[in-house]
Amino acid sequence: MKQYRIGMIGAGFMAKAHSLAYATMPMFFWPAPGLPVRHKIADLTEATAKEAAARLGFANYTANWKDLIDDPEIDIIDIVTPNDSHCEIAVAAAKAGKHIFCEKPISRTLEEAKMMRDAVKAAGVRNMLAFNYRRTPAVALAHKFIQEGAIGKIRTFRGTYLQDWSASPDSPLSWRFQKKVCGSGALGDIGTHVVDIARYLVGDFAEAAARLTTYIPERPVQTGAIDNLGTVKGGADAPKGKVDVDDEAEFAIRFANGATGSIEATRNAWGRNNFITFEIHGEIGSIYFNYERRDELQVCFASDPGDRRGFRTIYTGPAHPYGDGLWPIPALGIGYSETKIVECYDFFKSIAEGKDPSPNFDDGYQIERIGDAVFRSNDAGGNWTVI
Repeated sequence: MKQYRIGMIGAGFMAKAHSLAYATMPMFFWPAPGLPVRHKIADLTEATAKEAAARLGFANYTANWKDLIDDPEIDIIDIVTPNDSHCEIAVAAAKAGKHIFCEKPISRTLEEAKMMRDAVKAAGVRNMLAFNYRRTPAVALAHKFIQEGAIGKIRTFRGTYLQDWSASPDSPLSWRFQKKVCGSGALGDIGTHVVDIARYLVGDFAEAAARLTTYIPERPVQTGAIDNLGTVKGGADAPKGKVDVDDEAEFAIRFANGATGSIEATRNAWGRNNFITFEIHGEIGSIYFNYERRDELQVCFASDPGDRRGFRTIYTGPAHPYGDGLWPIPALGIGYSETKIVECYDFFKSIAEGKDPSPNFDDGYQIERIGDAVFRSNDAGGNWTVI
């Protein structure tokens, strides 16, 4: 079985999620399409890189990410850094002939996304964008039902991603609130997950009509390098910095296939933790999903007799997508880490088979086109804008 040596750039919480997936993927999916080897990790300083190597199981470390690009032993570059470095790293990795696994969103701007897409296409390397929520078995089951025609032609899609970790004005000004680093706020950080799910389940977008809102115009300046997603609050006397991205994104959708829909994304919804939902209505049925109950898919079929028609709950397990590699009975429970394990499996499978997985950098570019249309619609007062 072929080994693939990983060079990881970044050592935050996503590095932990990816490292766990590399360590455990062959345990869940055996025989594995390839064996991940945690070869070298790069972070901002020698000290943090050394600590990350020990903590995440990498054999080597460096404070210079370009060392990984130049290392002939490395097969895969894993990018788990803030958005402003994605483009430079990915383009360099592609030119060096490395396969690339990159956290979402693909980049800060449409121009950067195009550069990344063009680089991997020119180099012929496999590339994957880490929109892991579509790997949730219940979401993959919804896709299966839709592809089989179980709910007929889709009429509407409604999706949300609601969190509350930045609802407090005392949450610090991390890179996620700075346009020069992140590109956009709630739209790019979490809204793109719903956009990816909508494209996966329904299809390409044609138009959008959007409104973006910033509720908290300034926040305490963050003193440390680690992004704690609002769990550490700034004091009342802490210096403040400007927030120049959106706190909330809301937009209506017209899909290319004639379906309509809406998406809402915010990190300012008190009481919502990781509330990713979608409800899809078709001509002969409906599907509902809530990630906070990720083992469940709610379905309703018009063909059911009238005295028992309504939403029923399917608990995902061995009979459903990815079920043969996860746990032996339905509703035993999966978590965030399992979606990353499945994602890792699909990426390694794509390398072994010599074809790009989905979502890849072209999908990331298409999602960035949608984001660009959302910005243009907002600037035009919410008018419908062609994507």
